[in-house]
Amino acid sequence: MASSTKLSSLILFFACSLFIQGTLASIICEKLPASLCSFAIGSSGKRCVLENFKNEEGNLGYTCKTSEVVVEKLVGYIETDQCVSACGVDRDSVGISSDAFLTPEFTGSLCSSACYQNCPNIVDLYFNLAAGEGVFLPLLCEKHKSSPHRAMLELMSSSGGAAAVGPTDYDVEAPAPAPF
Repeated sequence: MASSTKLSSLILFFACSLFIQGTLASIICEKLPASLCSFAIGSSGKRCVLENFKNEEGNLGYTCKTSEVVVEKLVGYIETDQCVSACGVDRDSVGISSDAFLTPEFTGSLCSSACYQNCPNIVDLYFNLAAGEGVFLPLLCEKHKSSPHRAMLELMSSSGGAAAVGPTDYDVEAPAPAPF
């Protein structure tokens, strides 16, 4: 009798896991609830973005749209709540800004091992955002660990059109980016 119960539980678990995998395999940004939109990647490989709009009553509402930004890895992926928390990001934010790097708390969360080593989607997004500002995220994280305020000062000086922060700017060896 006990083995029959175990077998039934195993079959139920297997059936549920197939259902969940089938459900998650097809992510269409426009069908995602606003609460899951940010930090999701559709089955098309394009990032989902949260946008706001005013409804007929003039109230602010949110909708999920497909962006033109393609992510070659992590197709059909929704970031976990644990990663959102560990990385210090907010699913309710509309758009992202490199200004977040100017706060030591955000950079500390993003560079923490809980985020940097375990949340490839968020790290990839902010890696690319930092690169657009001429900053190499692994070096920013390395500097932040030793001197958060100095890292912020160097970030501000590099973002204003000055030379990009790169491996020759520091006497430290650049850590390898997080595996994706």
